[in-house]
Amino acid sequence: MHAWAELLRVSALFTVPGDALAGATASGRRPDRGTVLAVGASLCLYEAGMALNDWADREEDAIDRPHRPIPSGRIAPGAALAAAGALTAAGLGLAAGAGRPALAVATGLAATVWAYDLRLKHTPAGPAAMAAARGLDLLLGATATGAAKRAMGARAGSGAVPGPGTDSGPGTDSGPGTDSGPGTDFGPGAAAGPESAGRGSVRAALPAAGLLGAHTYAVTAVSRHEAHGGSTTAPLAALAVVAALGAAAVHEQRGRCGAQETDPRTGSGSQDESPRPHPSHRSPTPLAPTAPGLVRTALTGSYFRTAAVPLLHAALNPSPTLTQRAVGGGIRAMIPLQAALAARAGAVGTGLAVMGLVPIARTLARKVSPT
Repeated sequence: MHAWAELLRVSALFTVPGDALAGATASGRRPDRGTVLAVGASLCLYEAGMALNDWADREEDAIDRPHRPIPSGRIAPGAALAAAGALTAAGLGLAAGAGRPALAVATGLAATVWAYDLRLKHTPAGPAAMAAARGLDLLLGATATGAAKRAMGARAGSGAVPGPGTDSGPGTDSGPGTDSGPGTDFGPGAAAGPESAGRGSVRAALPAAGLLGAHTYAVTAVSRHEAHGGSTTAPLAALAVVAALGAAAVHEQRGRCGAQETDPRTGSGSQDESPRPHPSHRSPTPLAPTAPGLVRTALTGSYFRTAAVPLLHAALNPSPTLTQRAVGGGIRAMIPLQAALAARAGAVGTGLAVMGLVPIARTLARKVSPT
């Protein structure tokens, strides 16, 4: 069991659920059953990547890391490859339960994971591939969340009768008074099916996916020097990225309005939360910080401290040990970053719930290295 825990890097596993939760909140919806399926799919695909990584690196590890489970003989190469295949299939199966848009994103994520481990890892495209995988993981949560309600609304809307005086053809659900503004998933054409709504969720979550991907890129670039050390440039560059991401995460997400779902009885949009007023109608911003703002600041500070301190140490002394600690800190820092992104979208409670994973990840990291 310890060998499999080491192969799958279970201490890093707790950096994964926050991807889907951050994606759900960035899309403007509350986590639901689809989010749970996205978390399960993410966990399976992440662990598939861990097993496949060691299988692909078994010859290199025999020289640089002979203590790893495969070169030490504790796990057979064929067993690791079989585990990677089974976990990939399980992840895609869970994503399929959240609908076709979620399955499409999960398929792209699985393809990126396999391409990275088998081909791209030791090429200049390696960090970009890893960043794309993390970004897709967040988008998986965005597309899976609310999928059931969107599908139900699309089915109900396809039989709705257009209101008097409208130019809508048969089967459309846009009558007088429908509020389908730009940027929502239920504007014109939403009744065509959940796929169009899924694309809207992806668009809304793209900024958060970009921030998480940028952090992943920086940490992956540092990890390429993990075995031998010697690089001061990579930790310094990653430190600059972490500072920029912290500055972006501390500000509230612009243009966010309440989560909008389709009423299956009428086909029209209804909101779980009151929409924010148009900028021209807003009252002046108060000088005193608000409670959500303080929480965002605290979560961002936790992210910066977790990632920046070990990166600074590695920049001052680029030894293999300190470089590995910098990579481990960058991996653990994904949790407060995910929490900050959720709070940035207005979901402070979700952000605090994600932060609850930090002590678990820290405890397991003392027993099983996340790198």
